[in-house]
Amino acid sequence: MGTATDYVLEELRLFRAGLGLSQDDFGKGIGYSGSHVSSVETGGRPPTKEYMRVVDEHHNTGGRFLRMLERLAKLDAEPTWLREWIEFEREATTLRWFELAYVPGLLQTERYARATLAGGRFAPEEADRIVASRLERQAILERERPPQLIAVLDESVLRRPVLDQPGLMAEQCERLAELAAWEHIQVHIVPVDAGMYLGLAGQFIIAELLDGARVAHADNQLNAQIVDAPADVAKLAKTWEVVRNEALPRRQSFELIKEVAKSWT
Repeated sequence: MGTATDYVLEELRLFRAGLGLSQDDFGKGIGYSGSHVSSVETGGRPPTKEYMRVVDEHHNTGGRFLRMLERLAKLDAEPTWLREWIEFEREATTLRWFELAYVPGLLQTERYARATLAGGRFAPEEADRIVASRLERQAILERERPPQLIAVLDESVLRRPVLDQPGLMAEQCERLAELAAWEHIQVHIVPVDAGMYLGLAGQFIIAELLDGARVAHADNQLNAQIVDAPADVAKLAKTWEVVRNEALPRRQSFELIKEVAKSWT
């Protein structure tokens, strides 16, 4: 964690101590466990905007901690939400990932990753940095104790062409099939004939950590959000079960991926 984040955590600890509250009592007031509070204060879990917001609201700080997090985070190289999520991703024992529009970032080829950034939104050097960061994150899948990755993709992800990029989708589908054969990676496809289903509301990821805690990531066109309030994560977990049940079994999904890969050649 950078010095900016360390400063915020120190202010949080001093604030709680000034109130004369234990970590358990502080957590009860804001809807988090004492162990969660401890993990945030010691840097084991990055402080999220949602966590800061409930601290501010419960203690009537006038938005002090959320404002501090957002302003000081600008001193760091990566956006706050991305730094937060990368930490959770690295600590996760299981990742449940639903994608409606793109192949999950951990399973992308370099060409595909770069294509997702096309359209003029990013300067060339910014796109290079994002692609490099995304590919670097994939290393967690090859470490000694990798997380279990269960990915559910809408079939449209495999079928959507990338204009002016011949061979790109064939390469990406072949890579997806290769990774789907790994023991700790499951890829399931929701077929087009599933019709309308709950997952159409948008992409999300649920990370399960070593202590059994769960945190989620969801994003849209404007921003990304880290969700760690237990009730909200539970809602996403229910959505995951519904979406997962719409998908094909692992073997059938594998065959479909290979079939689509051939169709792109």
